[in-house]
Amino acid sequence: MSSGKDRDVIWDEWRDHINMAPKELEDWLATDDSKSVGADSGNGESVGHKSGRRIVDIKRTNKDDITDDQWDHMATVVGYIKRHLSQGGPAEDVENSAWRYSLMNWGHDPLK
Repeated sequence: MSSGKDRDVIWDEWRDHINMAPKELEDWLATDDSKSVGADSGNGESVGHKSGRRIVDIKRTNKDDITDDQWDHMATVVGYIKRHLSQGGPAEDVENSAWRYSLMNWGHDPLK
């Protein structure tokens, strides 16, 4: 693993930060709001949206079956969410903000 973090730490942080269920995240990713935020990954889909689809797959994988690549992605996701949360959200209308939409693409709803 390239992240250098212990898998138990990654697992605990993942469980603490990914607060959307797979179906909830899938439904969110199908919305126009989800597709309206984030930097293009090069193929017309945002980096966060692409990550969200990977998060759904990981959430549906048994812990013992998670691949090295998935562990690395889990560490990346947790890091992104921590950085994004530390920036703080908008003073008003958090519910309909690009800040929240971006976090939700990464599996974290800050209003939960």
